Amino acid sequence: MAKELYSLPPGEAGRILDRLLLVEQVIPADDVRQVLEETGCLDTRRCRRTREGIFRVVLARGIRADVPIRQLFKFARRLQAGEATPHRSSLCLARPRLGLAAVRPLFERPVRLLATPQTPGAFYQDGRLMALDGTVYTVPDSPANAAAFGRSSGGRGDRAFPQVRQLSLVEAGTHGEGAFAATGIQEPGRAEQRLAPARFRHLRSEMVLLWDRGFFSYSLWKSVGTTGCPLLARVSSRLVLRPLQSLADGSYLAKIYPCASERNRDRQGLVVRVIRYTLNDPQRVGHGQEHVLLTTLLDAARSLAKELVALYHERWEVDLVYDEQKTHQNPWRGTKSADLRSQTPLGVLQELYALSLGHFVVRSLMATAAARADLDPDRLSFVGCLTIRRCRLPACPALGTDPFAVGYEVLLWEISCERTADAVRRNRINPRVVKVKMSKFKKKGSEHRPVPPLKKTFAESAVMLC
Repeated sequence: MAKELYSLPPGEAGRILDRLLLVEQVIPADDVRQVLEETGCLDTRRCRRTREGIFRVVLARGIRADVPIRQLFKFARRLQAGEATPHRSSLCLARPRLGLAAVRPLFERPVRLLATPQTPGAFYQDGRLMALDGTVYTVPDSPANAAAFGRSSGGRGDRAFPQVRQLSLVEAGTHGEGAFAATGIQEPGRAEQRLAPARFRHLRSEMVLLWDRGFFSYSLWKSVGTTGCPLLARVSSRLVLRPLQSLADGSYLAKIYPCASERNRDRQGLVVRVIRYTLNDPQRVGHGQEHVLLTTLLDAARSLAKELVALYHERWEVDLVYDEQKTHQNPWRGTKSADLRSQTPLGVLQELYALSLGHFVVRSLMATAAARADLDPDRLSFVGCLTIRRCRLPACPALGTDPFAVGYEVLLWEISCERTADAVRRNRINPRVVKVKMSKFKKKGSEHRPVPPLKKTFAESAVMLC
């Protein structure tokens, strides 16, 4: 009887969760099964709670992060008469069984660079533009999350929520997230630099890497140089960069050193090109300040300084990727107290992989649609395309059939019509200001976690005053 209770006949195309067929156009079902088999996570039984089924529920969270896990199962399966949805606790208990052993390699297998040499704005000369940056997610205040990820500290003490830091390597032209890593918030000043070297294995000589001034160090610069990938980075204006040779475009050559003593002895120096500039528009952030760029593109005749100043601005595309994932894929709502909703570190990492995979699915469809319409991917609205992606899942016919092929072509056409209002990217500014003022309430501290159970009812605690 129990076996029949948990068995679930496959639906359309022989699949249990048959409303995720459009996802399989980007992440093939064969890849899912192969990774599950290689990691020993492939179940032989067919039921609603196999690890393959739970993985697809986790993947669905990257597309519909705004609904609880039981509703995700409903979202991923067509309505079948007489079939009940698994209980929330059953699905929650199945997620640890899945773990990260299959989720991590599955992210690395289908994720690929989306731009082609014909993609507008994705290359500088022969180099594919890549950007490296990080962001921070707040996670639920559970003992497990606090122990695994820690809390950042400020002038008023520790933060109320634990936090996890994510570092991503992104293709600037298409917003495709090629690789990422996550760690706790401990040592926030060095965490991104500690995570960066492992991402360098994805770099190639036919790329151009952009990063912000928080990443600069002699060792990281040298590590990127060993990959053969050109680098364009912003650094602090206080960095000592003594001119060696002035160039015709206003830049100059200098050397960077591991420490001051090596600079004084002129040992272990690496030659770099220095570009110093300022902004004369009072409306722009950084107006009147000195900005300094370093690059390994030393040929001023081939790469003009003005070109590289404009090129560095493409680094901000990685911040738009985080906006797409944190604001639109996983929007703020009253039922969510933190950016992510999992109470365990394993669940948090699963959520991060789900958001990245879901984002890659949408961006892959957008890149394909833009290429067919001869458009720059920047011309397409991520919010509009994500909405279409969510709306068309229920109407998707069986994978591999003629109706699916026709429907897929119509979907790409519909996505190509979701364009931004302007022919080129808007000339925008975002002042670095805080809109919400500090609360008048006391800061939540360790003495408030966890809240001890009450010993009296409200009626028992009420005392009349004469």
